[in-house]
Amino acid sequence: MKIPADLFVSPDRNFPYGFVAVAVSFFVFAYSTRFGQLPILIYYALWLPLLLIDPQRYLRGGMQLSWIVAFGVFALLSTLWSAAPGTTARAGVQYITHIACALIAARSVSARTLTLGGLAGVALVLAYSLAVGGYHYDPIDGAYSFVGAFSSKNQLGFFASLGIYLAFAALVLLGERALNAILALLVAALSAHSLLASQSATSIITVTIAFAASVAMRALQLFAPAPRKLLLTAGGVLALFGLLAALQYGMFDAALGAFGKDATLTGRTYLWSEGMAAARENLVLGRGYQAYWVHGFAEAERLWEEFYITSRTGFHFHNTYVETLVELGAAGLALLLFLLLGAIAGHTMTLLSGRHDPRAQLMFGLGVMLLVRSLVEVDVITPYVVGSFLLYYAAGTAFDPIRHPVHISARLKGE
Repeated sequence: MKIPADLFVSPDRNFPYGFVAVAVSFFVFAYSTRFGQLPILIYYALWLPLLLIDPQRYLRGGMQLSWIVAFGVFALLSTLWSAAPGTTARAGVQYITHIACALIAARSVSARTLTLGGLAGVALVLAYSLAVGGYHYDPIDGAYSFVGAFSSKNQLGFFASLGIYLAFAALVLLGERALNAILALLVAALSAHSLLASQSATSIITVTIAFAASVAMRALQLFAPAPRKLLLTAGGVLALFGLLAALQYGMFDAALGAFGKDATLTGRTYLWSEGMAAARENLVLGRGYQAYWVHGFAEAERLWEEFYITSRTGFHFHNTYVETLVELGAAGLALLLFLLLGAIAGHTMTLLSGRHDPRAQLMFGLGVMLLVRSLVEVDVITPYVVGSFLLYYAAGTAFDPIRHPVHISARLKGE
């Protein structure tokens, strides 16, 4: 018996396969460092074979793909000038293949499948962490935090915040009912409990901002395209002035105090200054992708010791842009900004144009979440993590050359 290819590659017919693939991928992203190489091989096995089933689907629109993969290609090319070429080459290949999997998912998985599969994946991730029940003592702020099976409360908090946002997307943006609505509510409750237990201020703030942005964009859909654009512009200006006023009158410090943080953001500002000093040594091209946090390099060893990172792994500058400047210089930073802002802009343009597009609504909120988190975390420039997978999925669907023709063809057949 011949199995139809559409059951694997068509977003309209592959819900069972896509649901499982997304859920398993989320679990791999969470715990690949814990379980070794086997989960990574499973992740590749879920996505890369789809390229062989229908190559034209995934290779169509080469110019559209070029701006998306430019940052990853540049990261791999940095092997040529890297301070640790072996490390850069290995990490660069991993990142490029990870991008390929995310872009395959972008053309194979619908918004609904991503949302419900993501909810199932978050449920697995959080359930496992709750079963492990690990706590971590932070010598910097002197507090114990629930981390589950992770090494950081912010990693646990990120998955919990994703669970809350995806539950909102399922119930409000996609209008799911019956069993899917029950799944969304259960994951929302589990995520809220995990988020509060982790005490991750970063995750609480970012999911709140993403939720507010999504609700605001949802409200704008009630207006015609012309006033919609004016209202968005006015809202953006007011938000900017509000942020400046908050900084001027100390409201930012008060908000930090509510989460038990100080003006240094638990040592982050010191890390940023150290990163900027390192970046100035090779401002244009950087030291090479993942060529700073390397065993035996004096600066990395010093910062690991100062921040009590005894494992000497999994540490970074807690700012995506500082980390990128150090590793890939101003050139790499420009490519990353083009990717991140381009993905958000693409979905924003779709929502402002008047088309009803649940995928654009979903990815707009996720894009905002990743953008805000990029100021204090490094979620999108490393392989095998959920942040970079979602970023490249968002970019791959922002200007999808095959999405609208498919809808037009389906409409004509219906007529």
